[in-house]
Amino acid sequence: MPELVETGIEGLDSILNGGIVKNAAVLISGNPGTGKSILGMQYLYSGVADHGEGGIYLTFEESEADIEEAALSIGFEQWPEFVENGDIKVYDKRTLLRDGDFSGTLDRILDDLQSTNYDRLVLDSLTMFQLFFEDEKEQRHYLLKFIDILKDSGLTSLLTTEQSAVFPETEIGLENFLTDGNIYLVQSPAGSTSNRYVWVAKMRKQPIKNSMFPMEIGHGGIKVYEQAAGFSMVGESAPFFGGGEQPER
Repeated sequence: MPELVETGIEGLDSILNGGIVKNAAVLISGNPGTGKSILGMQYLYSGVADHGEGGIYLTFEESEADIEEAALSIGFEQWPEFVENGDIKVYDKRTLLRDGDFSGTLDRILDDLQSTNYDRLVLDSLTMFQLFFEDEKEQRHYLLKFIDILKDSGLTSLLTTEQSAVFPETEIGLENFLTDGNIYLVQSPAGSTSNRYVWVAKMRKQPIKNSMFPMEIGHGGIKVYEQAAGFSMVGESAPFFGGGEQPER
């Protein structure tokens, strides 16, 4: 049985039968506003607070102050203390982009990762990471290098990625082949509001509960309702994922 790392997200660890395999690199996929960044911050926060495991947060879109404000707003009250103490190390957009030469910056960060004693990492987002490379060959080279170094450094990593569709897309990208798992966050329109779900689509080396479960975001972060019947919050049949015609209801 492989060693597992708990995400710290209520309900999700049960769906994963204990957590994520240690040293794995897992995609967190979803359209904007589904809670990918919150999930990443919660994963790092719980690592320090509950397990004494340090974490690294890489973001191409936010400043360190923005991240701290978001963490405090969701109830992660010790986030500033963890950052100040070095329990969580933040590479924000200013740090990542200040050199102008992104490949040089990435090489410097990869060197830092190889000499680190941290246990967890979040990259927010892989979508932005891939935009810095001119072609698929260069993109593949750095993505392979990045994931290999994460694993060689003993890091268990979450890599967020954007998708434009409301529900998971059927097209499989390069990142899906290079990572160990994919967790989708789904936000389904429901009249004047919306319903949120989590779906663990793939996870290597471990059994998973391959259904869609309701989730909510509130004070303290994300909660997943593992015991809830699939799509009971919608009050009708499951959303349609495949191609072709929408099935009758």
